Amino acid sequence: MNEPDYEEVQDFYRSDLKKPTVKEVNVSPQAGRSSSSSGVSFSYPCVCLCIFFLCLIGSLLGHPQCLDYGPPFQPPFHLEFCSAYENFGCCDQEKDNSIAAKYWDIMDYIDPRGHKLCGTYIKDILCQECSPYAAHLYDAENPRTPLRSLPGLCLDYCSEFHFNCRSAISLLTSDQHIQECCETNRTHFCNLLHLHDEDYCFPNVLKNTALSRRLGSVVEGGGGCIQLCLREVANGLRNPLLLVHPSDRTHRLFIAEQLGIVWVYLPDGSRLEEPFLDIRSTVLATPWLGDERGFLGMAFHPKYKYNGKFYIYYSYMDKNRVEKVRISELKVLASDANKADLRSERILLELEEPAANHNGGQVLFGVDGYMYVFTGDGGKAGDPFGKFGNAQNKSTLLGKVLRIDVDGKSPDGKPYRIPPDNPFVTDPRVRPEVYAYGVRNMWRCAVDRGDPVTRKGRGRIFCGDVGQNRFEEINLIVKGGNYGWRAKEGFECYDTKLCHNSSLDDILPIFAYGRNVGKSVTGGYVYRGCESPNLNGLYIFGDFMNGRLMALQEDEKTNKWKKQDICIGSTTACAFPGMISSYSKFIISFAEDEAGELYFMSTSYPSAYAPHGSIYKLIDPSRRAPPGKCKYKPVPVKTKSKRIPFVPRAKTVLELLNELSTAKLQKKSSTLTAAIPTISSKKAKKTPFTKIKASAVKPAPSGKGRQGAKAEAKPHKPRQGEKVARRSRTTPAPPVPKRKSSHLARSKKVLPKKAALAKGELEKRRKK
Repeated sequence: MNEPDYEEVQDFYRSDLKKPTVKEVNVSPQAGRSSSSSGVSFSYPCVCLCIFFLCLIGSLLGHPQCLDYGPPFQPPFHLEFCSAYENFGCCDQEKDNSIAAKYWDIMDYIDPRGHKLCGTYIKDILCQECSPYAAHLYDAENPRTPLRSLPGLCLDYCSEFHFNCRSAISLLTSDQHIQECCETNRTHFCNLLHLHDEDYCFPNVLKNTALSRRLGSVVEGGGGCIQLCLREVANGLRNPLLLVHPSDRTHRLFIAEQLGIVWVYLPDGSRLEEPFLDIRSTVLATPWLGDERGFLGMAFHPKYKYNGKFYIYYSYMDKNRVEKVRISELKVLASDANKADLRSERILLELEEPAANHNGGQVLFGVDGYMYVFTGDGGKAGDPFGKFGNAQNKSTLLGKVLRIDVDGKSPDGKPYRIPPDNPFVTDPRVRPEVYAYGVRNMWRCAVDRGDPVTRKGRGRIFCGDVGQNRFEEINLIVKGGNYGWRAKEGFECYDTKLCHNSSLDDILPIFAYGRNVGKSVTGGYVYRGCESPNLNGLYIFGDFMNGRLMALQEDEKTNKWKKQDICIGSTTACAFPGMISSYSKFIISFAEDEAGELYFMSTSYPSAYAPHGSIYKLIDPSRRAPPGKCKYKPVPVKTKSKRIPFVPRAKTVLELLNELSTAKLQKKSSTLTAAIPTISSKKAKKTPFTKIKASAVKPAPSGKGRQGAKAEAKPHKPRQGEKVARRSRTTPAPPVPKRKSSHLARSKKVLPKKAALAKGELEKRRKK
């Protein structure tokens, strides 16, 4: 496992907030017919506050987003009607046909002269639902802004449309306020459709090269980093270090904690109350900060759906108090698909560990059907065991990549077979299990699924190898390869004498980084999922110590890999429902679900007994797959255990923006108070809550009330028995008070003491 030295432990958990209800935008073009369009109706105070609110969020939320609150996409088929958006936008063929039908319904009410004069205007306005910036044009980026029944139009374009086609306004919207006031009043009409940020109004948004230049590409932040977003999927875990799936089409996630428990998470996000596996009594794990021992690996048999077999890798102490790692086979209970049969354990391999660190821990199955086991070099510093160290000694299994066939037994009685094409099977001086050697402590390896279309890259195994004190490595596993340790670390010599005598055929890393970038690599995955097509082919990994996320992109011409940093949490790029802007610092592991989407696990306090671990899903905010392409129907699984619903702890970007905007709105409303007659305290008490919110103006404090002016920011608290009116989309919600989680409050008292005790010890352990 990764080797930490102690840095300030940070907890990024956020209190849980209930999100406002999101309604769909409904543009109704047919005059004289019933409609469910929300429309926009303004009173003077509401207009003032709405304009202020739009000014506040305009610069924050002007990003590509559709009316269903998701990123734009490339339509899978040609768009016949709104063809301007057939390469990238918010409409598939079905939506395009629907807009075309609206257009022809409207044109039925217009004479031939109007067809020629107004047809293009009407088509362009209707097709803004397909614009990559549709949510911005319709004020739909935030659930608390009033929805438009017509998109935001630039002033010149709006004036031309009104001058030529004002009679068509009643056909484009059923909003009575717009119909009654705006057919004859061009200024009023265009003011209603005005957007604060004129770069995003139609048609300027099409002409803005800064907005369109990299539209649909991965968003780059400052310094060229790739901007991705996160969705929290699990929390409250004790050092979660793996997430695996059985490839049985159930889309369950099996999440393991370091102390020896494996939980089952269902496709709806809930967790089963009873664990799949609990071997805490056997696993050697301690609450020590950064202890590398514990439950370290798990993999399902490629035919798990039929044989129910899976494999685990864990630390334990034998009867003689000798520390070892064990690789075992177990089966699922025949009577419960969500429970392991502990009595079925079959021990495949045990290795004595001379030190507490460098335990390796990865087990996985390659596309060849064989199981690969990744062991550490035995621990301490510099692999001091023997003349050349364990990693270069091919007669020991430490510091190696092993490959075995778990579907049989060897003639010599071993509970597994040796694949006949293993590279050293004919050399009696080498253990036949060895597939590659010269590794220090590979922490997290993954098999590339290959390109979804071409299958290019399929079967490659990527690993992160934790360095000694200079370099961290990313390696591609090659049959028979020598990865250089302890002669080399990264691209340079570690043991000078061994390095000069080493072979020129040593396998070099595809990428290595020094201490100015990070201190302990956590290997990741090549993205091959469906939901974020821009990420296809990116190898995404991180650093345990500093929480840095990174990506490697292969140059197919030179076969070299280029690194880019990944930045998380831009309030502009990640202003989508459910997306969050922060994560716990210590990145323990990465994972891939059955659909190929990527996750990572991290904690704010790296102890096997501290419930501060969370799991996050990586999402590209700049482009998604077309609607319906990534849908799957999980095979149902009968559950006997109680389901525990997932409750997120992290605040979403939208919730954080809402809190900020609410605070500023209240400050603005107090400023407007001077211009509005004061309401007496008695009348204010009798005024219905909804009317007070509609004007969004509070009475000026008087007398003793002036001393409590700061209390204006507090949410409305109904008296006992008082009913609170349901908030509408046009009604700003009161601010939600910040809650301190119990573990965060506890951390402030406890963690500094642990830091003082652990810092020196861990720094010393890191250098070993």
